[in-house]
Amino acid sequence: MYMEQEIGDSHEVEASVSARLDRLPPTRYFRGLVVRIAIGGWFEFYDMFMAAYISLGLIASGLYHATTKGLFDVDGFASFLGAFFAGMFVGTIALSGFSDRLGRRSVFTVAMLVYSTATFVAAFQTSPLAMDLWRFVAGVGIGVQLITVDTYISELTPHHARGRYAAFSILVILTSVPTVAIVSWALVPLTLFGLEGWRWVMIIGSVGAVLIWFVRRGLPESPRWLESRGRADEARRIVDAIEDRVVRETGRALASTAPDLAPDLAPDNAPGRRTWTQMWRGPYLRRTIMLSLFNFCQTFGVYGFGAWVPVLLYSKGITITHSLFYTMLIAVTTPLGAIGAMVCAERFQRKWQLVGCAIVVACAGVAFGLEHNPIAILVFGSMVTIANNWMIGIFHTYQAELYPTRIRARAVGFVFSWSRFSSIFVGFWVAALLKGYGVPAVFVLISSAMWVIVVAVGVFGPRTNGIRLEELSQ
Repeated sequence: MYMEQEIGDSHEVEASVSARLDRLPPTRYFRGLVVRIAIGGWFEFYDMFMAAYISLGLIASGLYHATTKGLFDVDGFASFLGAFFAGMFVGTIALSGFSDRLGRRSVFTVAMLVYSTATFVAAFQTSPLAMDLWRFVAGVGIGVQLITVDTYISELTPHHARGRYAAFSILVILTSVPTVAIVSWALVPLTLFGLEGWRWVMIIGSVGAVLIWFVRRGLPESPRWLESRGRADEARRIVDAIEDRVVRETGRALASTAPDLAPDLAPDNAPGRRTWTQMWRGPYLRRTIMLSLFNFCQTFGVYGFGAWVPVLLYSKGITITHSLFYTMLIAVTTPLGAIGAMVCAERFQRKWQLVGCAIVVACAGVAFGLEHNPIAILVFGSMVTIANNWMIGIFHTYQAELYPTRIRARAVGFVFSWSRFSSIFVGFWVAALLKGYGVPAVFVLISSAMWVIVVAVGVFGPRTNGIRLEELSQ
């Protein structure tokens, strides 16, 4: 018996941390880690979707106009959106590499502090230019954070439940959308203690700066990242602690490790191993092109609709009060998309779920643009919202699993930056179409972008369900 235990221990020492993590069963411990990481994402999405729900308050206060006189008109509401997404573009494309260099945990902490503080300062601005400046800073922090959350969760969780855990994190995160919708519905029409209601909505969103000190305690660094940096001893110590927690929780011995796979486990000091140009070679070239197209187009549905719902409804002749109420009712359906993604994440290929969601957004979006009946507006608006957020629940997993650990954050940052780049302009295009051709024209634009996604992902997207990260890296 003693000799058998020695052999087992020897095998554990030799196994990579990746193989050891992938053999672990789903547990409350992993759900707890995912929830804590998702809290950082909760405030990101609160901040991102807040723009839609305070839009009428910003416009009513005279700080911004609903339409725009031209591209980059700072007095138009589109500039409020554009400045934020410009910051996210800088954060994703220029700074995402810090997560690969400095680690997931430290970047997760700093990014949350940056955007929470910037949001608090923005709440007290009185000019469009100053507001846009601080929204840009908040966008930089959120751009870095979004990439870090995706890579962090994909690397900490076992491969057989990776999609489900990522979708669960999105479910937690997306509860922020109905929250900010309800808070905005209650506060935007009011003035409290001399501050307009929309300012209070922003102040509430900055609370993450305080919570981060509680969230980060007990969060381990990604063992896969540590191993990719040659810090194997630290990685093994973290995995030892994780395994100990899992054994104590389940009361069962761990399964044997799967065979290690070479590509993601080769020494990272080998020539060119960490260069970002790898994403343009071999199997990664096709993935990079496909994901760049996907990300450029997905924002037309997610933000072209989500950030403009109250304004679109108001443009249909619906009063401000009713627009906010309808928007709140539509927003309440947001978590249903994440629930669908969580239930189906491992049951159906993720690529086909993305294709299905894009088709629903394309069709229901056009119907929403043509309808004037309140019930139909709520039904089609909810369908678009559910499909958009189902897409979010899947694609954050999908793009993070298509690149190896050594370049994951940088590569995902690059492809995701295309969504931030298009978001800068989507607001201006929506405003121009709304002014010149009305609400239906906005949804023709959104629908066209969705059909590009259907072709790009359907034709070029690889299958990923149940496959180890190391195998996908081959």
